[in-house]
Amino acid sequence: MGGTDGVGTDGVGRRDPAVVGEFVERFAAVLVDAGFPRMPARVFTALLTSDSGRLTSAELGELLRVSPAAVSGAVRYLVQVDLVRREHEPGSRRDHYRIHDHVWYEATTNRDRTLARWETGLVEGIAALGEDTPAGRRLAESLEFFGFLRVELAQMMDRWRARRA
Repeated sequence: MGGTDGVGTDGVGRRDPAVVGEFVERFAAVLVDAGFPRMPARVFTALLTSDSGRLTSAELGELLRVSPAAVSGAVRYLVQVDLVRREHEPGSRRDHYRIHDHVWYEATTNRDRTLARWETGLVEGIAALGEDTPAGRRLAESLEFFGFLRVELAQMMDRWRARRA
């Protein structure tokens, strides 16, 4: 795997694969504790720790010691939640999977779209339940909270962009 795992032929960026593997498993466990499915967490962390941020299914399977089917399912999930994208190289039969360059920024930006969908659903729920019912009031409070979160999130992302500039 040469350049994809950070082990350069000139010794620059050389690291112990066992130590990296242990980190991948530990950080994946942190993601699992936060609600992430196990195999996507492992694949995501493997991509995150790759210098190129780009690996093939075979490389991921070898690195994580899992079957191609396990990698395929994990990648499908990661693409669906927009943390990873599939790239096809012309003339090659292999897909590469790439982590977004600014993955946490992208994930947080995508969270805003999710919150907007939740708000739409809550509005429908309030209309169905009645705003004066206990359940309707609970949904209204959720709607208010998500609206607050979206405003705060937008301001926070603006501050992050300014900080990075």
